[in-house]
Amino acid sequence: MLKKHHTQLTDSELESLLDRETGIAKVKPAVSAILEDVKTRGDAALIEYTHRFDNVSLSAIEVEGNFISEAFEEVDSEILWHLETAADNIRRFHEAQLEPELWLSEITPGISLGQKTSPLDCIGAYVPGGKAAYPSTALMTIIPAKVASVPEAVICTPPMPGGDGSVNPLTLAAAVIAGADRVFAVGGAQAIAAMAYGTETVPAVDRIVGPGNVYVTAAKMLVSTRIDFPAGPSEVLIIADESANPDFIAADMVAQAEHDSNAVSILVTTSEAVAGEVFELVGSRSADAVRSEIIEKSLEHGAILVFDSIDECTRFSNTFAPEHLEIMVENPLDVLNSVYNAGSIFVGDYAPVPAGDYASGTNHVLPTAGHAWTYSGLNVSYFTKKSSIQIISKEGLSQIRDTVVAIADEEGLKSHADAIKARFSDEEDHQVFMDV
Repeated sequence: MLKKHHTQLTDSELESLLDRETGIAKVKPAVSAILEDVKTRGDAALIEYTHRFDNVSLSAIEVEGNFISEAFEEVDSEILWHLETAADNIRRFHEAQLEPELWLSEITPGISLGQKTSPLDCIGAYVPGGKAAYPSTALMTIIPAKVASVPEAVICTPPMPGGDGSVNPLTLAAAVIAGADRVFAVGGAQAIAAMAYGTETVPAVDRIVGPGNVYVTAAKMLVSTRIDFPAGPSEVLIIADESANPDFIAADMVAQAEHDSNAVSILVTTSEAVAGEVFELVGSRSADAVRSEIIEKSLEHGAILVFDSIDECTRFSNTFAPEHLEIMVENPLDVLNSVYNAGSIFVGDYAPVPAGDYASGTNHVLPTAGHAWTYSGLNVSYFTKKSSIQIISKEGLSQIRDTVVAIADEEGLKSHADAIKARFSDEEDHQVFMDV
């Protein structure tokens, strides 16, 4: 792991930290071929790719209801309780994001403007799976869609490799708790293609959400269907001063590194003492960890950087635009006010990233690789569309008549101007007002 004062960073080191390589360009040709094949051959292609990549011979692409019901019998009741607890928190957080379904405001006599928010008809969530289960992602992707009143929310998730085509019971249980309408045992780029284009079994959806590996991310970027945002390896950046607890910081950096060998963990601090202690603690914690091999490879991408002020730390963070930002300083709200680019922000010593990953209620589907510059984390608005509204009386139109006609004439669109003039051709007309 890199440990330096920021002024000692070489240009190549800084570039490596800021320009996170996602590997998408390398896999795009292969992914493009898969997308086209699924678009052309539908279910047959899904079955073939599932056999090739997962060593599973699918007898059915959709998980039938009885298998989903049986999943509850296979999952420990205590885990089910914890999933329900997490789901409740996630639901409450996303309900707080809801906007009025309809609002209107009279901006001037005779002109009322507003907005109508409507849910998308059908959304697709990708839930990673295969060797591992990620029930939390089922909760994070489906619950906000249902809070937004999406009528149909479907999940695509890989079957357990080398098996009979069954999906991990934990994922199925979480899908039901979240409110998913249908579950399909298909993963990878082929799953994204199925949701984008539709097959005989999988419906075409209006938006695809959820994390995945480089093949899934490349597929999301290549399909025409709207997606949540591009994604790369998971990452955390921690801003700390001399008041921070080095052991908490080290624990959080190792936890982030546990994701995969490309995950990124960065500490920016004003304290040389904290930097040194964290460096030592990260080493000892990673050596003792269950996934130590993955962690040690991940930490090769990590860094501990010392800055002269918290303002400099914050500026670096805004440039980096981390997926997860932890703030461990004496006056955290001051730093929070200066943060502009971050997927999800964790404030204080007792707000580690895993809290948001699972149960605090905020969404863990977040922009990575610098995309927090322009994207928000998954939220209710991703599952809705907004229509602007104008209710205008003759009195209201008369106030903007000359402006509309003048601009339309200037643009050479005479019929646009005539559409306005026609409404005033007979000033004797009775004016009709609409009740708002």
